[in-house]
Amino acid sequence: MKCFTLSDRRRVKSCSLDVHPTEKALVVQYEVEATIVGELGDPVVGERKECQKMIRLKSLNAHTDTSSLARKVVEECRLIHPSKLREVEQLLFYLQNRKHSNDSQEKKRVSPRDFAPYAGVELDEEASINSIDEYVELLYEDVQEKIRGATLIFHLARNPDNLEELMQNDKTYFLIYFSSLSLYEFHGLVTHFKIGALCMNIIEHELKRFDLWQEELQKKKKAYILFLRNQNLKKEHEKSFRKYQSLLSKQEQLLKVALCLLLNLAEDTHTELKMRNKNIVHMLVKILDREDEELLLVVVSFLKKLSIFMENKNDMAETFAVEKLARLVPCEHEDLLSTTLRLLLNLSFDTLLRSQMVQAGLVPKLSSLLGNLQLSMCILYHISVDDRFKSMFADTDCIPQLMKMVFDSAEEKMDVELISLCINLAANKSNAQVICQGNGLKMLMKRAVKLKDVLVMKMIRNLSQHNGPTKSLFLDHVGDLAAQISEEEAEEFVIECLGTLANLTIADLDWALVLKEYNLVSYLKDRLKPGCSAEDDLILEVVIMIGTVSMDDSCAAMLAKSGIIPALIELLNAQQKDDEFVCQIIYVFYQMVFNKTTRDVIVKDTQAPAYLIDLMHDNNAEIRKVCENTLDIIAEYDEEWGKKIQTEKFRWYNGQWLEMVENRLMDEAGEPFLYGEDGESFIGNADIMERPDLFYSADGIISADGAISPEFYTDFQNGDFENKHSPASTFLFLSHSFLCGSKYINYFIPNTPPTFLSET
Repeated sequence: MKCFTLSDRRRVKSCSLDVHPTEKALVVQYEVEATIVGELGDPVVGERKECQKMIRLKSLNAHTDTSSLARKVVEECRLIHPSKLREVEQLLFYLQNRKHSNDSQEKKRVSPRDFAPYAGVELDEEASINSIDEYVELLYEDVQEKIRGATLIFHLARNPDNLEELMQNDKTYFLIYFSSLSLYEFHGLVTHFKIGALCMNIIEHELKRFDLWQEELQKKKKAYILFLRNQNLKKEHEKSFRKYQSLLSKQEQLLKVALCLLLNLAEDTHTELKMRNKNIVHMLVKILDREDEELLLVVVSFLKKLSIFMENKNDMAETFAVEKLARLVPCEHEDLLSTTLRLLLNLSFDTLLRSQMVQAGLVPKLSSLLGNLQLSMCILYHISVDDRFKSMFADTDCIPQLMKMVFDSAEEKMDVELISLCINLAANKSNAQVICQGNGLKMLMKRAVKLKDVLVMKMIRNLSQHNGPTKSLFLDHVGDLAAQISEEEAEEFVIECLGTLANLTIADLDWALVLKEYNLVSYLKDRLKPGCSAEDDLILEVVIMIGTVSMDDSCAAMLAKSGIIPALIELLNAQQKDDEFVCQIIYVFYQMVFNKTTRDVIVKDTQAPAYLIDLMHDNNAEIRKVCENTLDIIAEYDEEWGKKIQTEKFRWYNGQWLEMVENRLMDEAGEPFLYGEDGESFIGNADIMERPDLFYSADGIISADGAISPEFYTDFQNGDFENKHSPASTFLFLSHSFLCGSKYINYFIPNTPPTFLSET
């Protein structure tokens, strides 16, 4: 057998040059011929392959010396023969002076969903995947051929079966972005070639161009207005406006495609983060000013996707996106309206953005859509959560529509969004009046009682809290509400009924008759017994109810005789850590001390005053307030408790001074007045407040008739008090003033400004 050695020979043939259609670059197209020869030089295998290379000319600008640059290109690129130097120089000169031209061919408006072919480009042939190389070559021809080639490739890319073949073709990698709209597995390939970054740059550039067009158009419009009779300026303005409309239409088509690509690429959160870092939100919000509904649909869809992240939501708040979205509600484009509402729903979870929605006038707009779109109701619900905005619903047709929906529900279960919105709105007085107009309250009561609807009763409870004509309407429904308070009814429903009754502080309501007719006293007392299986919410409503009916003297006496007061004290011990329970129980005592019968029971038969004294300095301001008011009434009617209450108040306000006296703490100079020579206290071990003789034995302070001398008052008012009187005398004076009800109640600390308290 004859043996021979194989060798590989490669030759470059038929090299041609052209310019890149969009970038500052030369495209070198060449053919490589590879031949494998044997040992004797005979060709064994031969193959040809068409290739191309792009030479990017980043440094090329208006001041570049094209001759020098051409020589450098030829020297560094071995594919270009030196004989083509003149051709290279001409191509560079063309690139140097080339301007972006707008194709006269009108492009079709691309739908973000189906991406139909461009209008004005009718194919008279069927695209074939076998001819892909020919289609790519068309991209380097004149404008019409470029459009034809791109259209043919686009038709191929719309068929998912062709995507794999297109991806394998090394000449069509830059067109794979079409496929990203269909299949997610091609995203990696698109990202690899930085198509997304290119689209971001295109969008940014186009937005800047739009600003320039607007500025130029405004200048010509102003010139036309200034020279109104100048027909030439008028024609020039009209011509500019037509050109502007043409450019705008083409630009919006480009933005549509680029944004759809980015929207698909944003499925990857890492890629989405890169877009945010390049201010994608600001770009999208800026495009919201456009009129093209298909473009707006893509933009709003993109914003909706981005809005689920807090950083993007904050960007939308900063750019006042809500204000621009408000003009899209309502609109005739159903998909655009639905997507806009979904975006607004996402944004409505933020307090600041809800405020912007109200300021943008969205409340009446959303109210007009209640009958058709559930999304508008959800947005309105979020807005109604804020008390600041509840009153704005009264001036719209929102509440009548909601009431109609509630009544149309008949015995069917209402949507949670509907009744939740009604509950929120009922918490506002103006809204409550609108709700109760006509037979509104009557119909609500009928539905709530018949269906035992807890949520409707919760709405009624909110209505009952408003003073004025609304509360008076409940007089006709007290019996229906009281009849629901029984052990047979569900606790949740009873809680709302009790809460509604507790709100009815109406002078004309005979509570004693209601308690007797519906046997409510025993029910209320049973709920307060230790070991009761009732939930805390129900027990709390029982306490509030007792506080309301105790405003009626006859009811207060009835409750006192039933033994409810000891039960309340026991409940106070059990729930002392719950501020709401404590406050409501004290309020019951406050109502009962106005009546002599119940006051005697509270003061003489219970330890309620002692509990109130302990709570007088509670951390909760409301508890302190109710305690002080209750104790003031007790002190006014009971001398013994009055003294104890005054003493405790003195101890509280003068605690620091009393501590100093009891611990024998003297100032640096020493004072011989409170202690004898042997250090024995004149007070001894007794309570300083239990030595009334000290208050009436100070020399020069108190006269024989118990009155303080005028000279002492004069020294006090003239500010010469400390120089003429000792700290002990000071204490005696102030203590006497406190016990006598003087307004000069304070504690004395040497070298400390006096702190006067209000008159008791």
